[in-house]
Amino acid sequence: MTGPVRVVLVDDQALLRAGIGTILSAHPGIEVVGEAGTGAEAVDLVRATRPDVVCMDVQMPDMDGLEATRRLVADPDVLAAVVILTTFNREDYLVEALRAGAVGYLLKTSRPEQLTDAVLRAAAGEGLLAPEVTRAVIARAVQDRPATRPAPEQVVPLTEREGEVLVLVARGLNNDEIAAELVVSRATVKTHVSNLLAKLGLRDRVQAVVYAHEHGLAG
Repeated sequence: MTGPVRVVLVDDQALLRAGIGTILSAHPGIEVVGEAGTGAEAVDLVRATRPDVVCMDVQMPDMDGLEATRRLVADPDVLAAVVILTTFNREDYLVEALRAGAVGYLLKTSRPEQLTDAVLRAAAGEGLLAPEVTRAVIARAVQDRPATRPAPEQVVPLTEREGEVLVLVARGLNNDEIAAELVVSRATVKTHVSNLLAKLGLRDRVQAVVYAHEHGLAG
């Protein structure tokens, strides 16, 4: 990505949108290109402005953020990554957000630097879950999908280094932190992450976290 990360903000409270927009716009690598107050408005706005990232609230009139996320992710012309930004620390919302295709889930109580980091990571293809909710997401996802657990011999084989990277991803480390842990370059980590996601048939890092915990690979 050569220019700033283009972001659309979606929240039914104008004051909150203004505050979030101020935080994001203060970062030189982020540009807020639009705001919407409902899920339906968000779908139309994202299709029109083609942002890199959408910060999506959950509870809104007209169409909630989960349904809006489903529609955007299902649209082949939309390439934006969706980060859910909500006040609700609810397991059902967390799991439905991931199933809808969101790459991140943050609480509105997050620090400003966590928000900007989440946007930049989402634009770079990395998922992010708020630390407060990671365990809840994993526990619910594993509980809800027992039938998907393959027998040990069916687990897709990874290289030793890919396995190490998966363990660190499951612990919530980002690419820079993994690179420092393994004493390799960030580009090398990105390659390993891409390879293991492709081998395992996973969409993103959040699914990789769930996969690692389902199969006892989280270390």
